[in-house]
Amino acid sequence: MWQFAESVRGLADGCLEMGLPVTGGNVSFYNQTGAVAILPTPVIGVLGVIDDVRTRTPMSFDRSGLDLYLLGETENDLAGSEWAYMHNQRGGIAPTADLQREMRLIDLLVAGRTKKIFSAAHDLSQGGLAATLTEMVLRYNTGATVQLDNVGLALLSETPGRVVVAIDPAQTAALTTEAASQKIALKKIGTTGGDSLVINDAKISLVELRKAHTETFPKLFG
Repeated sequence: MWQFAESVRGLADGCLEMGLPVTGGNVSFYNQTGAVAILPTPVIGVLGVIDDVRTRTPMSFDRSGLDLYLLGETENDLAGSEWAYMHNQRGGIAPTADLQREMRLIDLLVAGRTKKIFSAAHDLSQGGLAATLTEMVLRYNTGATVQLDNVGLALLSETPGRVVVAIDPAQTAALTTEAASQKIALKKIGTTGGDSLVINDAKISLVELRKAHTETFPKLFG
């Protein structure tokens, strides 16, 4: 119960700092499986409002020749991640949330949409960069070639406050200026195109990737 209470206090601090209302909720501690208690993890759904949905930034790219950039720094944040879950690791120090930086990132994303800098933008959250790239290339069946340092950490870390954006090369100067004005780290990681996802020396076709991405539930439930 202490863990849950502290999580809720942390969420409250964040909501107050960022001006986010929580208008209702529901909690149940009786969703255990057999004798295994449910983890003390609150979940909140957030609804955003877009003035004109026709001007939204799509979550993925549908053409070749775009440059991919990572907004935000990647730290050694594997505690509580999908990697940790797959390896049955429940220890470690949870990632630190820099709420002021989060708000600057939001301002950058809004400016990028308003000024039509972005062709696509996708957050990094559960599953880290690996999950984000997978979802982006499969959305419109357009591949990408990516080059990463410290590839394992780069793909699987779940440091908050990061986004992958796709831009036309002609928008490079505009993106650089906006990122600098908001003091958000910016790094080019690749380009779009092809029928595969290529990460450093590893290559998987979109056909194979889609098969792996969609077969999890059938395998789990027979």
